[in-house]
Amino acid sequence: MAKGERLFVKVTRESLPQVKDKYPFLYLERGRLEIDDSSVKWIDADGNVVPIPVATLNTLLLGPGTTVTHEAIKTATAANCSVCWVGEDSLLFYAAGFLPTADTRNLKLQMALASNEESALKVARTMFAKRFPDADLEGKSLNSMMGMEGNRVRALYQQKAEAYGVGWQGRQFTPGKFQLSDLTNQVLTATNAALYGIVCSAVHTMGYSPHIGFIHSGSPLPFVYDLADLYKEQLCIDLAFSLSRDMAGRYDKHKVSDAFRKRVIAIDLLNLITADINELMGVKHARRARK
Repeated sequence: MAKGERLFVKVTRESLPQVKDKYPFLYLERGRLEIDDSSVKWIDADGNVVPIPVATLNTLLLGPGTTVTHEAIKTATAANCSVCWVGEDSLLFYAAGFLPTADTRNLKLQMALASNEESALKVARTMFAKRFPDADLEGKSLNSMMGMEGNRVRALYQQKAEAYGVGWQGRQFTPGKFQLSDLTNQVLTATNAALYGIVCSAVHTMGYSPHIGFIHSGSPLPFVYDLADLYKEQLCIDLAFSLSRDMAGRYDKHKVSDAFRKRVIAIDLLNLITADINELMGVKHARRARK
């Protein structure tokens, strides 16, 4: 070893992968997450042991039948891997655990923008501009832009239904009664919940709050819903109608999860979220230079 070289390099927050560099999510159910030999391991219901590289993951989605040790949570969050508790196949989003950010600079920025009526409307207008790139939104109120968005989404549902030859009676979802919905609504519900989990963990990881929104309000995670709406058309709506045609009336959770995961990776969702949040908050450069 040359003089001055170190055998062991200290791991710091700066040397960890940034949110945009990670694998978006890993869904686990019916097993145990624990520490073995100083690393996180997953033991499934059949006794198979799988190492989990938490430092390269943005989110662990823990489904039903999952137990987790205190040390596993501590290790995962220390590596900036958020943990979310979800329903079966991520059909419902329950809660999220994360490492509190080292400083509150981004949170303070978000609060300052949201608490000022003019700056909050400017952020909201920037979000709508991504969905209406050819429309003149200057001077439009929040309610007016929300009305435009409602019309756009309803038209989009009908357009996708006709394009894929799928019957459509409108968006329907009753919490806790997933099976009562038609197939397209079931896929929409599942993929929306998974998207919320990913966005929520990304927001936490970047030091912002999911509770301070610019369009949505009076809901548990308004900023998450604000951001998720930017990606639903491609990740959830188009996929729901596409899979409804392919699954021929029978919901297949494995097919939905696999197809959703491929789309998340194909559009590089974590990189998109990072860039979009920085743009919305007026942050020109990420706080840490990419290694």
